[in-house]
Amino acid sequence: MRNIITNHLAEHIDVFREISDSHIDVLIQVANSICDCYKNDKKVVLFGNGGSAADAQHIAAELVGRYTMERRSLPAIALNINTSVLTAIANDYHHHQIFERQVEGLVNPGDVVIGISTSGNSENIIRGILKAKEKEALTIAFTGRDGGKIKDVVHISFEVPSDKTPRIQEVHITAGHIICELVEQSLFGNNDK
Repeated sequence: MRNIITNHLAEHIDVFREISDSHIDVLIQVANSICDCYKNDKKVVLFGNGGSAADAQHIAAELVGRYTMERRSLPAIALNINTSVLTAIANDYHHHQIFERQVEGLVNPGDVVIGISTSGNSENIIRGILKAKEKEALTIAFTGRDGGKIKDVVHISFEVPSDKTPRIQEVHITAGHIICELVEQSLFGNNDK
């Protein structure tokens, strides 16, 4: 048991050590894009599968509720939270369309759309992103080491330097927290409470 724990922690630390200036620059670019979106009365839309779905709703919750400061609510939604919509679209159309169909109905020009996929190859995430681009939203992917297919279709790609899903997800949620803090500080100043 000790070896499992020690190996897990060592891998976690190693991945975070591989984060470079280019990764930091991408996080700043993402935060600035979200701030611009909010300054123009637009919203953030996120989606993912499995653990990435949990990350999408976690980040949306930090924006709608609060991260570290008291401030007004910011419009954000995770498209993977409505089981009736998800199952209806999967049943009536196809699982590959569960996000695409929602993006078609909910996303407006100037919104920010974030697709989270550890492999970067999830067809339903890619189709959702492509529909968002068609709707003139700014598109962002959170993915793993090589970015997968999605890196070639988004405006901004944050690629975690790992091939292991758990390590990628650990960085994704940390990146989400960093972005939420940057957004709060940028939009609401140093109003810690």
